[in-house]
Amino acid sequence: MPVKVIIPTPLRQYAGKQDAIEIQATTVAEALAGLTTQYSDLRKHLFTEDGKLRNFVNVYLNDEDIRYLKKDQTPLHDNDVISIVPSIAGGSHLRCICS
Repeated sequence: MPVKVIIPTPLRQYAGKQDAIEIQATTVAEALAGLTTQYSDLRKHLFTEDGKLRNFVNVYLNDEDIRYLKKDQTPLHDNDVISIVPSIAGGSHLRCICS
C-alpha cells in the first residue's frame, strides 16, 4: 500500500532533494527500510550501525508518535503519512539570574 514519507529539510540532500517520497509498505519499519534502500545515504542519518533508529530521530504516523503506537511495527494503511522529525538541540549558554 502506498504511504507518503515526509523528508525534513536537513535530510533532503540525501533523498534526491525531495520533500516527500511515496513508498509501498505495510509497517513503519518496511517504509523506513524501503526509503533507506532507495536512498542509501539516509541510512547513516536515521539508523545506528546496529540498525536501531537514532535517539534524536522521531517518527510520526499521521501526527502520532510511533513510540506510543507499536513503534516501528505500527501497521500502515493506504495514504498514511510518515513524518521524520529530527530533534533539534541547542540554545544559549547564558544563565538567567532571576530575582
